[in-house]
Amino acid sequence: MGRISRRAFTAGAALALTGLAAGDAVAGPRHHGRPGPEMRGMWLATVANRDWPSRAGLTAAQQRAELLAHLDTAVRRRLNTVIFQVRPAADALWPSPYEPWSEVLTGTQGANPGWDPLGTAVTEAHRRGLELHAWFNPYRVANHTDPRRLVATHPARVHPDWVVTYGGKLYYNPGLPEVRRFVRQAMLDAVATYDIDAVHFDDYFYPYPVAGRTFDDAAAYARYGGGFPNRAAWRRDNIDRLVRETALGIERIRPRVRFGISPFGVWRNRATDPAGSDTAAGVQTYDDLHADTRKWVREGWIDYVVPQAYWNIGFRAADYAKLVPWWADTVRGTGVRLYLGEALYKAGDPAQPAAWQDPAELSRHLTFAAAFPEALGHVFFSAKEVRQDRIGAMARVVADHYGAGS
Repeated sequence: MGRISRRAFTAGAALALTGLAAGDAVAGPRHHGRPGPEMRGMWLATVANRDWPSRAGLTAAQQRAELLAHLDTAVRRRLNTVIFQVRPAADALWPSPYEPWSEVLTGTQGANPGWDPLGTAVTEAHRRGLELHAWFNPYRVANHTDPRRLVATHPARVHPDWVVTYGGKLYYNPGLPEVRRFVRQAMLDAVATYDIDAVHFDDYFYPYPVAGRTFDDAAAYARYGGGFPNRAAWRRDNIDRLVRETALGIERIRPRVRFGISPFGVWRNRATDPAGSDTAAGVQTYDDLHADTRKWVREGWIDYVVPQAYWNIGFRAADYAKLVPWWADTVRGTGVRLYLGEALYKAGDPAQPAAWQDPAELSRHLTFAAAFPEALGHVFFSAKEVRQDRIGAMARVVADHYGAGS
């Protein structure tokens, strides 16, 4: 079933959603490794109606039909997991008691679409033999800067002091303990309510750098940053706390639900840190997003990691063939499972390098990764491209690696 009686988890949910104190924030290693076959997944993105629904304002029946069509595509492509974005921007694709209905459904934030997309997705995915991982964006509030465009009851309007305007968008401030508590509550509601298989975060923690702009968290740093050598270290601790506390909350509500994160593919470049990868990426998650992804793996705070290794084999700044062994070495011995995020969206895009015009590029990725026993599967971005398959790259992956009996 998709939806679970709230009464079944009253005690656990109350403890995890409202009773998690600062002293409880250290989660031990989880190590609930994914059983069964390799990961064959796809992301189903809803922010800005990227994959689903195709546009805001469709009827409930039309939305449901499109969603089921994506699940059927996953089955047809011999995938086994759909990572469904259910909290794209401080909103919800289920009847959340914490946040408004997402505007991607009706075009109006807070408007009831007349059905339960997350509950339906869980039920229908399981009916097809697919896992359903609920994908949450912790801190993004809006892809604009006008709070008046948010529904009047939106927590970001009720608590304007929680919000930072940066780079043309609105974000919750990760440096405020009350923000971290709230976003955890909002996300864990889905764990308490639905039979999801995993909680999934993507690569957005502190926002990607925008030239000439400053993320204004000076007041929060002045209040909470004592004892840290600098603001960057304090910011990383804020994100560490979110990860640990989310893991602990999941454990308290339903331990079988796994926790996975899909970070930007480069933790740090070797030129910055001898422990980093042999890359020269312009973004480093540790330094720019204040997300110490390597630490989360080594500490065992998450069950799986899906680095977005979105570059072709031989790409100078970030070579897929150099990132895979680095990540394999990072997870080795930790119990954390490694899946590789694959940039299917680049295949056949004329704006991309020549390698991405070759339908066999992605298939070569899977062949290369197969040499590393730590690499236990792949996830493709994203559902629209899995269906459209512009130059046949996905069909090539299926033919070469996901054949009948494989």
